[in-house]
Amino acid sequence: MDGVADLVLLSDRVAWLTNDDPVSPGFVAVRGGDILAIGPREQAGRHIGEGTVVRDVGGRSILPGFVDVHAHMEVAARTLYQTVDCRAPRCASVQDVLDTLRAHLGEAVDGWLVGQANLFFDQKLAEKRLPTRAELDSVSTDVAIAVRAGGHVSVLNTRALELAGIDRSYEEVDYSITGMPTVERDENGEPTGVVKEMDNLLPLPGLSGESLRDAIRRGVRDLFTAYGVTTIGEISETVEGLRAMDRLHQDGELGTRLRVYLWVPGTASLADACKHADWLGLAAGEDLIRVHGVKMFADGGYSAASAAMKRPYAGEGHHGHHGHCGDVALSPEQIAAALQETAAAGLQLAVHANGDRAQEEVCQAIIAAGGVPAGAPAPRVEHAGNFLPDPESTELWRQAGIVPVPQPVFLYTFGDFFPTYLGDYGRLGRFPFRDLLDQGWPITGSSDVWIGSEERATNPLFSIWCTLRRQSFLGEIIDSDQRITIIEALRMHTINAARTLGEGDRYGSLEPGKRADVIVLDRDPFTCRDDELLDVRVDEVYLSGRLVHRA
Repeated sequence: MDGVADLVLLSDRVAWLTNDDPVSPGFVAVRGGDILAIGPREQAGRHIGEGTVVRDVGGRSILPGFVDVHAHMEVAARTLYQTVDCRAPRCASVQDVLDTLRAHLGEAVDGWLVGQANLFFDQKLAEKRLPTRAELDSVSTDVAIAVRAGGHVSVLNTRALELAGIDRSYEEVDYSITGMPTVERDENGEPTGVVKEMDNLLPLPGLSGESLRDAIRRGVRDLFTAYGVTTIGEISETVEGLRAMDRLHQDGELGTRLRVYLWVPGTASLADACKHADWLGLAAGEDLIRVHGVKMFADGGYSAASAAMKRPYAGEGHHGHHGHCGDVALSPEQIAAALQETAAAGLQLAVHANGDRAQEEVCQAIIAAGGVPAGAPAPRVEHAGNFLPDPESTELWRQAGIVPVPQPVFLYTFGDFFPTYLGDYGRLGRFPFRDLLDQGWPITGSSDVWIGSEERATNPLFSIWCTLRRQSFLGEIIDSDQRITIIEALRMHTINAARTLGEGDRYGSLEPGKRADVIVLDRDPFTCRDDELLDVRVDEVYLSGRLVHRA
């Protein structure tokens, strides 16, 4: 029988997400990994044959799989595997942190004990400060201890400083991949233990071989697939990690499609990234894993006061950064070269630019270089749309032809703390999603999960909750007029995200001809109160029609 499907999914509540289509009873017929047909529930029979698997989920909801366009999955997987969780509110005080580290001393790896702490850890602990070097020494002087607060700021004990070669005569390098490195010193010139934008320079324990493969397998399953994420825009960490992902996909052990952005220069040089086909050797097939772009850093993070701002950082308490505006680490010439070389290689350029000045300088460099080369993917500016104190900056975005990539989860993570670090300037334009959507920007939601992310960061329904509830870590409701609708929030995490990757014709909505990336939720998100979204469970996940998760 022509039109017979391998699999037919039936539900009373299907969210197609093709346009602003209402939820309705319907079916999704799948054949060969693609969506063969969709339609009203009563028409499903024409696609059911003798060998068709029929799955009727009743009143549970069917949606397209979620797309996380910006994640550091390998970093997050490694973090789950070999760090001690010291994050707030799990650890509410400095003493809690010390007690937790002390209880896990026996888990040190290669002489190191690494604690995972949140972004803005100094604002989330009761004392409103980081643990000190002396306090970490009270846990151990034999084991090197590093408390990594979100990947931009770390605190080291004396043994860790020794192993890193950091003493009073240490001279910082000019650039550490994520930003401008800083070793904080006391009035006598001795390192305090706080280092910024230096994690990739520290001799922290590594993970390789079967341990790395197992970490990635578990990380993808527990952090992404279980939450309905069927495509990840993965910011690469190591070549070995990428090859492990490829082998796992060849063996059918990963339930999430990977679109890899090679981190330059962290994973590879720009020249090598653009010639990845000559040396990387991915074999699982481009539907499952492919090198999609290049990721570069133009500035650092707000928590390290190294995001490049148009106004100076406020407050004497921020580790000596009062009056400092941060630095832009990429020159216009570097941005122009990256734009041309990635375009020639058919890759999408993604530039991390946290601060408003960094974003403007990136856009100005693109414009000065003559704009986006003909036929090239639109360049992404990561974090554009999180903090927009000058709404007119979007005109530069349009002139440069960039795609803004904000992270709703950061509204919860540090929406409270913009004013703490930036004074009254920090109250302007925090996560203005309503305005951006009304202006026609098809913005997305993504986790940017890294070490120090919040516990629910990789759950798209948490990100959706952030766009609706707009509640910060400390319970503040931030600019409620910027709330968006549930359908807009779902589109941010599905079809808008697929289009940001240039693959909106392949997945992101339930339409014939697209890959059959389908999830089943235990309830209808359209009928949930905001806070109920945090309890929604993903019951089933299908990647190209293959069941990869069942709760």
